[in-house]
Amino acid sequence: MRDQYYEQLDAIVDDLVSLTGSVRKAVAESTRALLEADGNVAEAVIAGDKDIDEATEMIEERALLLLATQQPVATDLRQLVATLRMLTDLQRMGDLSVHVAKVARRRMPDSAVPVKLHPTIAAMASVADSMIDSASRIVANRDVKAAAELEAEDDEMDKLRRELLRSVLNVEWQHGVEPAIDLALLGRYYERIGDHAVSMARRVVYLVTGQGQLT
Repeated sequence: MRDQYYEQLDAIVDDLVSLTGSVRKAVAESTRALLEADGNVAEAVIAGDKDIDEATEMIEERALLLLATQQPVATDLRQLVATLRMLTDLQRMGDLSVHVAKVARRRMPDSAVPVKLHPTIAAMASVADSMIDSASRIVANRDVKAAAELEAEDDEMDKLRRELLRSVLNVEWQHGVEPAIDLALLGRYYERIGDHAVSMARRVVYLVTGQGQLT
């Protein structure tokens, strides 16, 4: 019975890592829709969020069932509680990718991002992608050291967002109010994606050490 229990626990972690990959793809595709003004890709990201939500709910149900039936303690309990919190992080990252796709769709057939700022948005998306990938490996390997290193990538994301805001607020800005609002929102979306990746990493630290972030 206990062997089956640990198999179920491991399967939940595996599915959590798989879901992280799905979220990573959604973020990448929403960025492609944004920078290439591709309506079909934007619609696919928006429609695909349902799959992320359903996968989240399935993993959550299995985790709650183990909590209710096995009454885990110590590390196993931390594993399940951390998993439930990380599912929330992943679901919100999926929602943020939808927000990016909706900005892209709203400005069709034009790009929501002026050509001059494509490199900045692309850089933010690249950092977000790296952070999600790192979070996935941290969860899979329970790598506390890598979790600490992820904070440096978060600093880079914050730097890029400040750079984006400086461009929007510059007196030489010539693209109007609505594009400026879109870009301010996009900067926030990517920053929040990074924040959730960091949150996942901190939950792994809690899982391994029993210290740090739980809520």
